[in-house]
Amino acid sequence: MSVARAPIRFASSIVLLASLCGASVAASADDSAAARAYASVDPMIGTGGDGHTFPGATVPFGMIQLSPDTEIKPFKQSYKWAAGYRYEDSSILGFSHTHFSGTGHSDLGDVLLMPIAGEVHLDPGSSDQPGSGYRSRFDHAQERAEPGYYAVTLSDYQIRAELTANERVGLHRYTFPAGQPAHVLLDLRTSIYDYPGKIESARVRLRPDGALTGSRETRGWAPHRQLYFAMRFSQTPLGHALYNREDTIEYKGFKGPGTGPQDLLQIDGKRLVGVVDFENRGSDSLLVKVAISSVSEDGALANLDQGLPGWDFEATRADARAAWTAALGVIDVDADAATRTSFYTALYHTMMAPSLFSDVDGRFRGPDNAVHQADGFRFHSTFSLWDTYRALHPLMTLIQPDRRNLDFVRSLIASQQASPWGILPVWQFHGQETWCMIGYHAVAVIADAYLKGLPGIPTEDALKAMVASASLASYAGLADYMKLGYVAIDRETEAASKTLEYAYDDWTIARMARAMGKKVVAEQFERRAANWRNVVDRQSGFARARRSDGRYNEPFDPVAVGYGSDYTEGNAWQYSWYVPQDIAGLSARLGGDHRFAQRLDQVFDAVVDPAKFAKVEDISGLIGYYAHGNEPSHHIAYLYAYAGEPWRGQARLGEIMHSQYSPKPDGLSGNDDLGQMSAWYVFTALGFYPVAPGSNEYVIGRPFLDRASLQLPNGKRFTVSTDGLGKDRPYIGAATLNGSPLSHSFLTHAQIMAGGELHFTMQATPNRSWAARADARPYSMSTAKP
Repeated sequence: MSVARAPIRFASSIVLLASLCGASVAASADDSAAARAYASVDPMIGTGGDGHTFPGATVPFGMIQLSPDTEIKPFKQSYKWAAGYRYEDSSILGFSHTHFSGTGHSDLGDVLLMPIAGEVHLDPGSSDQPGSGYRSRFDHAQERAEPGYYAVTLSDYQIRAELTANERVGLHRYTFPAGQPAHVLLDLRTSIYDYPGKIESARVRLRPDGALTGSRETRGWAPHRQLYFAMRFSQTPLGHALYNREDTIEYKGFKGPGTGPQDLLQIDGKRLVGVVDFENRGSDSLLVKVAISSVSEDGALANLDQGLPGWDFEATRADARAAWTAALGVIDVDADAATRTSFYTALYHTMMAPSLFSDVDGRFRGPDNAVHQADGFRFHSTFSLWDTYRALHPLMTLIQPDRRNLDFVRSLIASQQASPWGILPVWQFHGQETWCMIGYHAVAVIADAYLKGLPGIPTEDALKAMVASASLASYAGLADYMKLGYVAIDRETEAASKTLEYAYDDWTIARMARAMGKKVVAEQFERRAANWRNVVDRQSGFARARRSDGRYNEPFDPVAVGYGSDYTEGNAWQYSWYVPQDIAGLSARLGGDHRFAQRLDQVFDAVVDPAKFAKVEDISGLIGYYAHGNEPSHHIAYLYAYAGEPWRGQARLGEIMHSQYSPKPDGLSGNDDLGQMSAWYVFTALGFYPVAPGSNEYVIGRPFLDRASLQLPNGKRFTVSTDGLGKDRPYIGAATLNGSPLSHSFLTHAQIMAGGELHFTMQATPNRSWAARADARPYSMSTAKP
């Protein structure tokens, strides 16, 4: 449907398109390492293929993720558009304010705005029928993306749209062509992973001071999610119209004031669209600023007015750039241009989440859907914990201030205290639980931070929350796990995976309890941490699901994969290695070091038909059975170190890095999973990886950077340097730490935090003797000294 609009009179001339397309922040005289790091980021990496990242404007861990959306599909067809934007598309629906960075499932896409020149269509139309709706075509040649800033020319309207943001506010700048009426359309119907009925209710109202506020409640990945918004315009509107596009409304109530959409000051419904008209001033662009809140419209207004009181687009953009420059500048890297781009873009992606989600007054909506007050911390949400406990959160302990990490930990504890189930988040966003994936990995995040000495953790509350999360009998097979020592497959799906992941989480609880002097709790969870032995079958060498009567589940096919099977997004070849707390014990069960290394080789060398994994979208990036696009494989290449053959892992890591990452839109082998894929890259490029968060150790792989220097939270610097690094020299010949020979295949967290230099001498052939001794290997529970 199109709507005839009254013509708007204006006097201006169009700004030269070349100057608009080429506009950028002037080159700074500061040619510091941090500035070079900022310039190396390419936000387009991962926006194509199945990377599922978005290219728009945000700041580190910001509440606003303002980005273009190119398609809204029914949820069964939405996997490719999980981030809203897809590089392969040729048209844009508009710009919405909330997005996930690299998830396999999705939601969000809230408060979509579209600037329009000329005739207004109220529906988006079809991407294969230009002009059928309000969407517009665009060309990548007229698109620009950098941290904190995005710009594109909407070619059907010849509107230059620019976006920037701060923590709680998104700022738009629209430059309209001369001779056309100027409008901004607000669509509250659009939602990523859409389906009929997803919008449960919505409201828009025009306030006397010209602010447009509203809300909507959606039933999506997080059920009954409430979101409020507020926006202001840099010009006084000439007119407006509010529409409810519901097809049938059985009961309409009694008529209020007004004769049509142009008279309405407030509208409620499920399919709301608003259009606001402005004077077209040509080069005098229209600015729109938008804030959101989980609490109320007034909360959104406070976030807006206190978060961005002025209208200086370039100053806001410069502030966003400064925030990213500081965040990225904590690591100074020497490498070739392509590697620098991949590294710093990966580092950029690690700082999209967890995202701030409390208002300026500290209020937030918790998992009970009630409003709570954060006291002494800033509440963050968007915790994809099954993914991010592995590498992203450990990375944060090295590159983020203690204050930020404490916010993450206290947000997890606050969520547990507000949870109707009394447990820590599993997969949470906007304060709401989704119950996605398995385990209770928030305990690993908290334990890892505590054991690394993060100050300010309320330890008694933390341990209480951790034990409660591991004790809820009604949660995903925990009753059987606590009684039998394993999750029973005849009563719970994915039982083999759940048993293994619960055992690891239990080990982290035991580690923290032991460090706190809580002997009884420590001993309880140390026993549970050994439950992995109840599902790793000596005869087959695979982790297998067991039934409640003790029998292994039959028939058994280690290649079989599927949702709801014995494993979570994987098969026996991929999941049988998941005993990060006791790899030495696993190796012994599989026949010892040599047999263990042979079986690792079988994973990578297998000839695999990718069609076997076609029905499980997240299994991608295959090298044999190794699936780099999915987290259960992420630690496997590092396990050779536990067998005394780290050189084998060094070769495998080279194969993974060179085949699974590239500085292109489709340069990720799978979705980024809120930064876990990128955190893996950052750690691996540096030369070490946290196989078992909670151990306070990092397993050494091999470096991929000529030099890297980390500015640590305690003010010290830790440098990784190399001699002879190159694709033809992939093996560690020797290593030193602060000038002394390093014969171990691991670093401790304390060694890194003390500052200093880790130096690698690389060579073309393996050094089979380096770190081969039994006492040179990383931590394992069964061989650790008391």
